[in-house]
Amino acid sequence: MKLDLTEQSLPVYEALSSTVRLHMLRLLSDKPMNVKELAAALKLSSAIMTMHVRKLEAAGLIRSHMAPGKSGLQKICTLAADGAEIVFPGQARTPRRGYRKDIPVGHYSDFQIEPTCGLSTTERVIGHFDDPRYFWDQERVNAGILWFGKGFVEYKIPNFLLSSQQPEELAITMEIASEAPSVNNNWPSDITFTLNGQSLGFWTSPGDYGDNPGKYTPAWWPALTNQYGLLKQLRITQTGTYMDGQKLSEVTLDQVGIRNKQWTFRLSVEEDAEHIGGLTLFGKGFGNYNEDLVFELFYTDGVADLPGPI
Repeated sequence: MKLDLTEQSLPVYEALSSTVRLHMLRLLSDKPMNVKELAAALKLSSAIMTMHVRKLEAAGLIRSHMAPGKSGLQKICTLAADGAEIVFPGQARTPRRGYRKDIPVGHYSDFQIEPTCGLSTTERVIGHFDDPRYFWDQERVNAGILWFGKGFVEYKIPNFLLSSQQPEELAITMEIASEAPSVNNNWPSDITFTLNGQSLGFWTSPGDYGDNPGKYTPAWWPALTNQYGLLKQLRITQTGTYMDGQKLSEVTLDQVGIRNKQWTFRLSVEEDAEHIGGLTLFGKGFGNYNEDLVFELFYTDGVADLPGPI
């Protein structure tokens, strides 16, 4: 995160001008926590803690999402930044630019999966449940959701980075969950992420969410099937790989072949994983976010620019 001395950066400075919020950021640097856990750790009421959470969210320092808990939905908070730099007037700097590619979930280039499995467009299920052969059906390119119990799906993404441009960060955003035989909000699954053959690490999905209909999931979609997932963001930088601001591994941009003409991104549930709980991937027309896989590459072009907000 880059800051300057304009009013645009003021929300961040205001958010950091509190010992309570500084303590919250230290706690969240260790692990994601819900509002009640933060309130208990800091001996505050949930109402006061909610106010502090909103302040940090507005500043872009943390992000939150709703997830099922023991007593209903709970708000989970995670770090959204791994550092900050203040640029003072008079300091010449190179502007950060970027481009974005949205990849529909059905546009995978390879797969190897085991049931339970399936995929669907917003209008109909493709083929039959639990038959991997339908993953090569020609209608798969229109899929808005896919799921499998074990194995992988792999995507090819074009890379438009020029030789004169210096990559700083690749952000990959997706709505994702586990895959239980029916639905089960307590169904952990270790999901591994691989870019150009380099493992970025794994994240343990808490469950397969079916307690409520997804915001964008079609009304005809069966009730006892996957309804929505969690919005997760992988960030690969020059200092390591992060999941929602929390360090996942030491893998950096230089180690993943970021200058390759195309990237190969794999999501998998490995044979030797501790929690083999499957994977569900939500795209447009399903889940709570109505987005496909999103790849955003940020870079500098080497041309000095006058100081100002990014």
